[in-house]
Amino acid sequence: MTLPTLPDTVGYLAALLTTSSFVPQALLTLRTRDVSGISLSMYGAFTLGVALWLVYGIAIGEWPVIIANVVTLALAATILVTKVRVERARARSAWPAGGAKGPQGAGSEPRA
Repeated sequence: MTLPTLPDTVGYLAALLTTSSFVPQALLTLRTRDVSGISLSMYGAFTLGVALWLVYGIAIGEWPVIIANVVTLALAATILVTKVRVERARARSAWPAGGAKGPQGAGSEPRA
């Protein structure tokens, strides 16, 4: 068995540190469902970027890149999905009771 090279060791350490930094945020988001401080557009773009880094890592066959991005993608996607679900639930509960038809108000006709 050969030891990892210095660049691989640095890559694995960087992957461990940057990926593990998402664990507290993901746990906090799941526990509290507080997504008010999370930007949907930022997390959407970030999650897509991580997915593309994963594709890149697979294409070049670099395990530090692959492993880090598999885990980071799972954590970021968890936060993103939670954000979307909480915001949708909040939007649904914000409609007035009694047959409201959206932002125009209950019983009003759609604006032309």
